[in-house]
Amino acid sequence: MKKIVTFIILMVIAITPLATSAAGVQLDNPLGSPDLAVLIQNIISAILGLVGVLALLSFIYGGLLWMTSLGAPAKVEKGKQVMLWAVYGLAIIFSSYAIITLIFTALGVKKGG
Repeated sequence: MKKIVTFIILMVIAITPLATSAAGVQLDNPLGSPDLAVLIQNIISAILGLVGVLALLSFIYGGLLWMTSLGAPAKVEKGKQVMLWAVYGLAIIFSSYAIITLIFTALGVKKGG
């Protein structure tokens, strides 16, 4: 049974490009850009943006831990450590974004929409 399902899936994958080209069907690119380099740049920028948001939330969490510690040394230290590591993370994120931008600029890749 498993072989039959695999065979059917492979046949559909093999026949689909032939059917669409024979019928003259024009499929629009759902990703917005025909250039692979621009697509990769957009994906990397989105990932770095999400990681930046996580680092900012970690920084806020560390500040809240520190403010709500009521002077308990262990909680104050934990809040400081969370904030310190969030700053390290933000520094790495900004550095990696600068390096990625430099690489794509050197390759001549324009910023995609």
